[in-house]
Amino acid sequence: MLQNLHVKNLALIDEAEVDFSEGLNVLSGETGAGKSIIIGSIGVALGEKVSKDIIRKDADYALVELIFSVDGPVKKKLAALDIPMDDEQVILTRRITGGRPIAKINSESVSAAKLKEAAALLIDIHGQHEHQSLLNKKNHLQILDSYAKKSLHSILQKLSDTYHDYSVIRKELKEAEIDAGQRERELSFLQYEVEEIENANLIKGEDDELEAQYKKISNSQKIMGSIGQVYKLTAENGAAELTGHAVQEISGVSGYDEQLRSLESQLMEIDNLLNDFNYELTNYIQDAEFDEERFYEVEKRLDLINELKAKHGGSIEKILSEYEDKKERIEKLSDYDAYLSGLRQDVEQKENQLAQLCEKASKIRKKAALELTKKIKSALIDLNFLDVQFELQFTRKKEYSANGFDEVEFLISTNPGEPLKSLTKIASGGELSRIMLAIKAVLADCDEIGTLIFDEIDTGISGRTAQMVSEKMNVISSKHQVICITHLPQIASMADSHFLIEKSAKRNKTVTNIRKLNEDESIQELGRMLGGAKITDTVLQSAKEMKDLAAATKNSLI
Repeated sequence: MLQNLHVKNLALIDEAEVDFSEGLNVLSGETGAGKSIIIGSIGVALGEKVSKDIIRKDADYALVELIFSVDGPVKKKLAALDIPMDDEQVILTRRITGGRPIAKINSESVSAAKLKEAAALLIDIHGQHEHQSLLNKKNHLQILDSYAKKSLHSILQKLSDTYHDYSVIRKELKEAEIDAGQRERELSFLQYEVEEIENANLIKGEDDELEAQYKKISNSQKIMGSIGQVYKLTAENGAAELTGHAVQEISGVSGYDEQLRSLESQLMEIDNLLNDFNYELTNYIQDAEFDEERFYEVEKRLDLINELKAKHGGSIEKILSEYEDKKERIEKLSDYDAYLSGLRQDVEQKENQLAQLCEKASKIRKKAALELTKKIKSALIDLNFLDVQFELQFTRKKEYSANGFDEVEFLISTNPGEPLKSLTKIASGGELSRIMLAIKAVLADCDEIGTLIFDEIDTGISGRTAQMVSEKMNVISSKHQVICITHLPQIASMADSHFLIEKSAKRNKTVTNIRKLNEDESIQELGRMLGGAKITDTVLQSAKEMKDLAAATKNSLI
């Protein structure tokens, strides 16, 4: 669950810190107080895209930090993603500066992709406009697959892998079906290239050796000029002769002083090293000569290798790899009918495997769909859809895909006698919100994600329906931590922890703050939500009664 949220320098937030609890955490406040900023800050920490202007004015950076407590199953999944673990806690941090945002998990820098992978295991945010995704039936299959993931996951993985192989072979077959003239031209050109590489007799690493030889030979004149000068400076008339005289001089007096004997020993060592150096230098000079024929051979060989590199790759290894590929292609084209026949057999075999896996996936989905729609219908009845019918309609796509051949669509009838219709026919945002809440409630029962966030999904509902939505929220919060931004007192009264988001002026700046309310403060806030600007004693009494009724309801639902 989400234990702590720390936000600094983000939009209207100067600095805020919240400790969330288990159960239902409700965030309320007046319109414009910054409720969306709080939930938005959580989204920032989870890897959502951000703009530079999200940083608070006059601040150099913005920071959001989330601290989660995790249990065994989630901890194993995080470990499988190579997420660094610190006991039973996961700390997600995102720092935004003028440049690129920096994301960290448990103080170790991670990519935005890795951050989102980890976040998907920890928290699920449902925004006030997400229910509109129900209008796109492509999302309906994702909902069904989420419900059936335990029995469906391995099949979908095999299906995806098989479809990838099938696509690769189909592409190869399509590209292979060329006319005889084109095949002959390609075969002739390939044979020419293979012969060209074979005649070169390439040896791995020879280009480096030849480059070194070419460098030495082409600079031989400069080398010999410098070496001659070195010999002149260090040999008979140079340093060697002078060092020899120095040895004679110090040897004549070294017997008088122990310290001079040590210096004599050092000087004699220098003299020996210099004589050895000159001996080797003399041999180098005697052996060195400019071989014009060898220079021509090296240059010609390098030209050939570089020409082949330009055609087939930047190294001898790549040239040889291309050589093997071209020989394989020649073999296929030489026995073209057998090659095509083999490809067609492979495509047919993969297509059969694909068909079997699609059938298995569809069978699992159809069984799961009966369970899912039954549960969603029950949840919808709880949310004041009294005579609702809810089903999943299956159709088959014309072609296979990586997730099978199923297309599904939710159908609903909200009034007796009315035929089932697509969700796209539902105009009410309030109805869509309740349908999404019902789906989330059902998925929550089979989901290991510890924290669910609902951002004003109660839009467009009131009265008895609002009360039933609050009860459904309470049921979900018995199995998951729920964080909910709401404008409805019915939902706020159910809170296990109630937080107030408010805006204030601070040093000529507008800032958004969040604080946890005690019992009396929560009743006062409920009064504001019930009565608006003027909170009378009667309104406060109604707020207290609502709070007491919520407590009784919570106890009866346990």
